[in-house]
Amino acid sequence: MLDGKTALVTGGSSGIGLATARLLRDNGARVAILGSSQEKLDRAVADLGDDIVALRGDVTSLDDLARMREALDTAFGGLDILFANAGVAFGTPIATTDEAAYHRMMDVNVKGVFFTVQAVLPLMRESGSIILNTSWLNQVGAPGRTLLSASKAAVRSFARTLSAELLDRKIRVNAVSPGSIETPIHRGKDQSEEDFRAYAEKVGAQVPLGRMGCPEEIAAAVLFLASDASSYMLGAEIVVDGGRAEL
Repeated sequence: MLDGKTALVTGGSSGIGLATARLLRDNGARVAILGSSQEKLDRAVADLGDDIVALRGDVTSLDDLARMREALDTAFGGLDILFANAGVAFGTPIATTDEAAYHRMMDVNVKGVFFTVQAVLPLMRESGSIILNTSWLNQVGAPGRTLLSASKAAVRSFARTLSAELLDRKIRVNAVSPGSIETPIHRGKDQSEEDFRAYAEKVGAQVPLGRMGCPEEIAAAVLFLASDASSYMLGAEIVVDGGRAEL
């Protein structure tokens, strides 16, 4: 499906990013992953194989993104697919959220996505595909999730506006909107497996389908948006949330 294509997945060392990197690779693409933790990158390479290009960098650092672009140019010579997946998620109650938390959320989720796209554009080939990771929270009002919801709503807007801006280069920009997915971002520090299963069951009960989602289910949507099968989609968002934002 993606034979001869090259792809970059940010936040690719765990969770949705790791599952997507594996699926893109298994469908013929040459894949690079970007992550901020060398330890997690090393584990990802051990899991995926040595054919994965692992790059360490912070999406909030323009210097790191410039080095990433240079490394991608050396490794691939051009880019066909970007999955801008790196992000953070935590509660931000209006009464207690401080300025540091505000900047952390917006810097990673909004600034990081915008400047990641900017960094790779010189490498993007005509008819390339950019996929942005949003969230079901951009469609609903969730108490204590104001900044996360706002940051993902901004990314949803990027899918539309960047599509219009890159139309002359025939680069498609779309978004995937996950619901509650079983990934490390949902696990508390030092949380036992038993406690996490109890949490997953509680959250899953709030989903119409009755469970949390799997990273592979998001990866499948990204693969579709990365491939020619979605060639008539532009500025769109695929919601993969078990019906949580819709029912």
